Amino acid sequence: MRRKSWHSLSEYQALRALMQGGTATVAAERLGLSQSAVSRSIGSLEARTGLTLFERESGRLRPTEEAVRLNHRLDPLFEALDRIDGPTQPVKETLRLIAPPTYAHRFLVSQIASFLAINPHFFVSLEVNTSDEVIRAILEDRFDLGLTGIELARAGVKMQAFRTSSAVCVMTADHPLAAQEDVLPIDLNNQPFVAIASRHARRTQLDKIFSQARSNPRIMAEVSTSFAAVDLAKEGLGLAVVNPFPVYHYRSDDLVFRRFVSQIEYRSYFVMSDQRPLPRVARAFIRHLRLHTPSDPHSKKVAANT
Repeated sequence: MRRKSWHSLSEYQALRALMQGGTATVAAERLGLSQSAVSRSIGSLEARTGLTLFERESGRLRPTEEAVRLNHRLDPLFEALDRIDGPTQPVKETLRLIAPPTYAHRFLVSQIASFLAINPHFFVSLEVNTSDEVIRAILEDRFDLGLTGIELARAGVKMQAFRTSSAVCVMTADHPLAAQEDVLPIDLNNQPFVAIASRHARRTQLDKIFSQARSNPRIMAEVSTSFAAVDLAKEGLGLAVVNPFPVYHYRSDDLVFRRFVSQIEYRSYFVMSDQRPLPRVARAFIRHLRLHTPSDPHSKKVAANT
């Protein structure tokens, strides 16, 4: 006869508090217990389940995959407990989201609206900032999830690929180059051009491509975002070479997008902590974006495990 495994609510509470707090000190404060009591509960849970739930790394307790899976399975239990003794009007679970302007202002606002229409029990707080600040904010636990088009390798941060695309040349429909299916670097020689600001790595890469092709576009203006470059192209100031995602979705009716023949490739990433489990609302939002982002001819989705 199989021996019955008795469940311990205090052990499960210690697990969730430790995963959310990141340290035994914070977990103990949340539970109103001593650190030793939290440690004993975790030790008892590991002994009872036969799982290794935490590993010590650089002075921090890092949850194992087994801990993350167990914590996910506990979600329905604690949601039920919240309904029993929680407030009559439950506090909505908040997604703390941060992204640079190109993603935030037009792409994310529409996705947030559709996400909350489907999930009215969630709440989203969106911060618009630079890609560097996206990484910093995730590291400092000020936000749960970020979106960026720049891959910045930092300890404690996980970058999960979302979409990939190749560079495009954007112009008005009456531009002479609009009749071409592909645009070569030499085609832009002496053409009025809207450039990304020189502080960006993509500008350095593009300048090198032009130099190798002996092409010298006439730079009319410099901007810090792809949306600004595309909008200036719409005003007839010149062509622009940009990442088509997500600007294609909002300017394809006004402008012509042509493949720019080069080795330039772009990736969009979800940014999350590598030290803390991803909140349920963040996981739900990632699923929503993967399912509801419209397709376009210049970018493609990346598998979730890539």
